[in-house]
Amino acid sequence: MTMLELKDITRIYRGQPAARDVTLTAPAGGRTVIVGPSGSGKTTLLRLIAGFEAPDRGEITLGGRVLASPSVFVPPHLRRVAYVPQEGALFPHMSVAANIGFAIPRQAADRHARIAELLEKVGLSAVMGERRPHQLSGGQQQRVALARALAQEPELMLLDEPFSALDTSLRDAMRDMVESLLAERGITAVLVTHDQAEAMAFADHLIVMRNGKVADAGSPQRLYERPADMETAAFLGDAIVLPADIVDKVAMTALGPVVVDHAGPALGTVLIRPDQISLSPAPAAGSDENRRPLVRHRTYCGGHWRVEIEFIDRGAPEIASIFCAGPRTFSIRVDNALDIKPGEHVDVKLAGPAHVLRRQALDTQLVPSPGRP
Repeated sequence: MTMLELKDITRIYRGQPAARDVTLTAPAGGRTVIVGPSGSGKTTLLRLIAGFEAPDRGEITLGGRVLASPSVFVPPHLRRVAYVPQEGALFPHMSVAANIGFAIPRQAADRHARIAELLEKVGLSAVMGERRPHQLSGGQQQRVALARALAQEPELMLLDEPFSALDTSLRDAMRDMVESLLAERGITAVLVTHDQAEAMAFADHLIVMRNGKVADAGSPQRLYERPADMETAAFLGDAIVLPADIVDKVAMTALGPVVVDHAGPALGTVLIRPDQISLSPAPAAGSDENRRPLVRHRTYCGGHWRVEIEFIDRGAPEIASIFCAGPRTFSIRVDNALDIKPGEHVDVKLAGPAHVLRRQALDTQLVPSPGRP
């Protein structure tokens, strides 16, 4: 199996760096996803890996073999790297079979058998081989592009947002099929996308790009639950970010006391994912009713409700006044069987610890919050 490594890669366009000192690794036989907003440098990296462009600085190696460096540049056709673009880029004047067979030597004795096998692998019937690309749907064209890439028997597969033009159900099916085929053949893959959900579903190694640099990298679960910074947290999904006063792994926030993954003492910022929060109807009105969150609005989304709740008055003297200026309204997804309506109070339960994004250790210059000894 083959591992891809980029070391201190920089690419400059018209005086502006599109990639700056990028160092990353795509594990052998794994599925690495590079995700980030438009202009973050992710497509630039893919083009550099493919050999369509040369880096201004740095080194790219594949399985220990140098593909690009200040003194080496291996052209694309000699890299054993397959590239599947967003639009498929099939040859319009060739049949489907000819497109797939383009990467197979004409003199190969098993050429027709390999084409037939690849058609079957990507879920297309033999009769499809006789058609031209314009006679296929978008999903079928992407399957042909994938089969053509597999025909190269590559060490590395590069996928440049290949599912973005497909509808949701077809996108999921295509992604699952690609994942299965890559695993079956032990091919290292790098996918570029701006779709966070797609990145999470496909990756076993995730890289977040921002402003031409790697902002964070690791397993999808680690990046989602314990991102390096607030920007990454917000990019990867809905996030509730709260100022907090942390002592002994408990943070006082607008949500009340929350268990966190840092011992403190510190003033900091904590991340809570909405899917960590569950709601339940509050008991009958009592003296503490105003301390319970109030449902302000709800939206029906088919299999669930999106409920907007507001924390009106926690009545908690432990919360410093600086925290009361933080967010007080949050949007939570709840099962549609939970019939809570606007104007009703709810109880909140948090699953798992919140993640401390930023913290500042307490010292004698910081004023403790009320209630802190």
